[in-house]
Amino acid sequence: TAYVEPSLAAAKPDEKFQFERHGYFVADRVDHLAGVKPVFNRVAGLKDSWAR
Repeated sequence: TAYVEPSLAAAKPDEKFQFERHGYFVADRVDHLAGVKPVFNRVAGLKDSWAR
């Protein structure tokens, strides 16, 4: 469960996004229902090098 910008409610399946400081995500092909039930899957995390 997360909060995202309202514009992502209109995302279409297989559209790709970068969620700031979290990684790259893609709208799920099967479970994503635009405007009703948005489902995004993380495809790549972002590397954290701040503490090094």
